[in-house]
Amino acid sequence: MTSGKMIIRQNLIKILGFFHSQFDQTNNGHWRVLVVGCHLLMICLANLSAFLFRFEGIIPKENLEVGITGLPHVLLIYTAVLWIFGLFDGSWKYVGRYDLIQIIWACLTSTILSYLWIHEGLGWTLYPRSVILLTGILGIGLVGGIRLGVRWCGERAQEVNPFVRRVLVVGAGNAGEGLVRDLLANPSYGYNPVVFVDDNPQKYKMKIHGLSVAGKIAEIDYIAKKYKVDEIVIAVPSSIPKTIQNIVQACQTCLCPIKTLPNVRELLDDHVKFQYIRPLILEDLLQREPIQTNMQALHPLLGGRRVLVTGAGGSIGSELCRQIANYRPEILILFERHEFSLYAIDLELRDTFPHARIIPFLGDVTDLPRVEAVFTTYEPHIVFHAAAHKHVPLIEYNSVEGIRNNILGTKIIGEAALKNGVDRFILVSTDKAVNPKSIMGATKLVAEHLVQDLNRSGATRFVIVRFGNVLASNGSVVTLFRDQIRKGGPVTITHPRVKRYFMTIAEAVQLLLQASAQGKKGVVFVLDMGEQIYIADLARNMIRLSGFVPDRDIKLEFIGLRPGEKMCEELFDEKDILESTTHPKIKMVLTPPAANNGQLELYLREMEKFSPMCDSQLLSKKLWDFVYTKNVM
Repeated sequence: MTSGKMIIRQNLIKILGFFHSQFDQTNNGHWRVLVVGCHLLMICLANLSAFLFRFEGIIPKENLEVGITGLPHVLLIYTAVLWIFGLFDGSWKYVGRYDLIQIIWACLTSTILSYLWIHEGLGWTLYPRSVILLTGILGIGLVGGIRLGVRWCGERAQEVNPFVRRVLVVGAGNAGEGLVRDLLANPSYGYNPVVFVDDNPQKYKMKIHGLSVAGKIAEIDYIAKKYKVDEIVIAVPSSIPKTIQNIVQACQTCLCPIKTLPNVRELLDDHVKFQYIRPLILEDLLQREPIQTNMQALHPLLGGRRVLVTGAGGSIGSELCRQIANYRPEILILFERHEFSLYAIDLELRDTFPHARIIPFLGDVTDLPRVEAVFTTYEPHIVFHAAAHKHVPLIEYNSVEGIRNNILGTKIIGEAALKNGVDRFILVSTDKAVNPKSIMGATKLVAEHLVQDLNRSGATRFVIVRFGNVLASNGSVVTLFRDQIRKGGPVTITHPRVKRYFMTIAEAVQLLLQASAQGKKGVVFVLDMGEQIYIADLARNMIRLSGFVPDRDIKLEFIGLRPGEKMCEELFDEKDILESTTHPKIKMVLTPPAANNGQLELYLREMEKFSPMCDSQLLSKKLWDFVYTKNVM
């Protein structure tokens, strides 16, 4: 664009913006004077035009005199009626159907009152009835027209402003229409909607607020380039994750950031507005149907009871604490060895639940005296054992610590629960415990066997809940990818065919609590994690959601499988027998654990014996011997 055209455009923006802004100062006294003055001017023009139409441009002297004499009466009637109908209030930039209906009724009422006053009250027979009628009709057009003109100035200023972001709206339904209406009425947002896309063929080429429905979702890439779009906003609050995935897939080469509106449950019946727009996040692609929580089952389990959560500062442990606190336990004991994590979750819970009794207990699950202290002091009814080392490659290099924490820690906590008469003990397990190929997975498998074995020793109900990866947990690949994208890449992936189960932390914990309420001794519950996702697809989607093009702006680099990693995980063994539970997203493994004939106890004693020596090779060998050679699974 030449400098001359740029100067003209900038001046046009200033003029249109200034004119628009003068009618948007609803709390300004000068604004009200301006509005009243504009209405009176429009009625004067309508009345004069009515006389000119009636007499074809040449008004007889006697009719002109009665017109001038009657003008104050007409203005007084119209002013009073317009005020009664509330047309001197409100911002003109939001003018719409309601305002136009009010203007029609106000002018119609003013026409009737003018006739009754001028002809019946004053008896001015020289004042033509047709002028009274035409004044009302023209008044509707002029009063409504000036309001629409003000709105047009704002919208036009937005269209010609080169600094305003051009928006493609996905979804030409009620949400899309409401969003566009709000954006057009508010140039200050800096967003200019330019086009719709929608898969409904009946809406193709339809015009909504002057914007065309230019095509289907599959054509987003082409349409975005054609209309020089800067951002894409998904305005389909009822969309399912598959639809969101299709939209993201259709934007493969777009350089536009993708944003979205909340879903229907978040919007409820509120009007769609600009402030509801938020960036599209990974959870939108993975979110499943809302989990039905059985409050009646969870209240007796948690309400008014003493609950202990180990690993309370971790990803799962902290979310467990948040959700448990909703059920008003008598005491919620946070057991955690990492000081700052414990401090952070304690502070958060006290702020969110000021009346709850929260006990932050600093300690290590492998420290027997500390574990005994928490049990004897607070006598918990329920234990959620979430403390564990979970990072697969790290535990491969630190097998001693993984074995000590995940196996011996579980043994210490489990036996303390048994000894102190705990009602229920829930072990948080992992899909990596099924046919394990890593030290971490093997330790969690042994922990499952240990918990099942403890069921034979007392009244405490030991339960295992097994699930896969959770998004944005500590050490999650999602966090790694976000950091790598922020730095400009490359995004490192182990193998192009690696895939994993994923679930949001909140989803996982909701189902974990539901499984805990089932209450059967020694049962392994498996959560429905949906379909496994290729990590390479996950990375590409994250790059797209950040406004970049995969393999062009941000490179993907395949580095090979790390120690202990598998190509894909399993939530249960192929020989396991599964049964449905009272919750549709929770399955129960019926295959009973094999009798270990004392081998588990023997193995644990050897672990305790060799652990202080920190002989990682010997400990790892004995772990794998137990898992596979002994074949006690």
